[in-house]
Amino acid sequence: MDGSVQLGLDTFGDITTRDDGTRVSPAQAIRDVVDQAVLADEVGLHAFGVGEHHRPDFAVSSPEVVLAAAAARTRSIRLGTAVTVLSSDDPVRVYERFATLDAVSSGRAEITLGRGSFIESFPLFGYELRDYETLFDEKLALFSQLRTEQPVTWSGTTRAALENADVHPKTAAGFPAWVGVGGSPESVVRAARYDYGLMLAIIGGSPARFRPFVDLFRRERAGRSALPVGVHSPGHVADTDEQAWEEAYPAFAQLHNTIGRERGWGPYTRAQFDHGVGPDGAVYAGSPETVARKIAATVRALGIDRFDLKFSTGTLSHAKMMRSIELFGTRVAPRVSELLAES
Repeated sequence: MDGSVQLGLDTFGDITTRDDGTRVSPAQAIRDVVDQAVLADEVGLHAFGVGEHHRPDFAVSSPEVVLAAAAARTRSIRLGTAVTVLSSDDPVRVYERFATLDAVSSGRAEITLGRGSFIESFPLFGYELRDYETLFDEKLALFSQLRTEQPVTWSGTTRAALENADVHPKTAAGFPAWVGVGGSPESVVRAARYDYGLMLAIIGGSPARFRPFVDLFRRERAGRSALPVGVHSPGHVADTDEQAWEEAYPAFAQLHNTIGRERGWGPYTRAQFDHGVGPDGAVYAGSPETVARKIAATVRALGIDRFDLKFSTGTLSHAKMMRSIELFGTRVAPRVSELLAES
């Protein structure tokens, strides 16, 4: 490795708590996300992604609006999503919104498309869960045609047909697009077939077990232009390992248990967290040196081009996240480059 891996940050705009334990308003959480993007830009990180959700524990339901606000206050960082739930949206409108974001940001927009691990948007926008697979397949196929920025003729079962339809505004050079994948070989093949980068959401277990998906993606791309592979995983950076773990654990437990009550999971334990932050876990929490070494090990094991740290988790405070961003940009990123150059 030559140390050229790109490092970014992702957030879902979690509703956080202040140091006194009181929860911030959704409006404040959104303003905090914009401030976090500004700091990520200032410390030289490559990308900042904002996820789409439609539930009370996450503030951001319209990532493009938040990213446009960030675009006005940043200069270099790429601005994208983590993810856009294409299945419950209209591909034409999605493309127009991101083409607009690309203009506002002077060519810094990107998008990660996914089916969504949460289902609130489906009934909210009038879609049936029984159409979960068909919705994504058809809409991704249409979005792929829209990326050509040429008139589109398309027909399917999930929306009205298009006949020689043109979409505006046009971009200067298009924008990068990824498909977020949680572990399905079919999704890997789909991303390769439609010319999307592959973004692996690794939130549990050993990251090394995803190597077959990376290999599958590159086999599917054989003889065609190379496309990037990235990883999105949760974590938190503080000055020491012990500080990072003590700050992160309550927030991880709160979020896991909130979602777990809906999905029938057992309570989140400290033993689960400790395994996650260990060498075979998917939580990148600790001191800058610990996090850098774990990221470098993942880059080597998977041969990826980008690593995005999901730095927001549950009730973790804005102040702690800002320190995490500062350390990630000023100490983790250069150390990862050093470690990869050494190997």
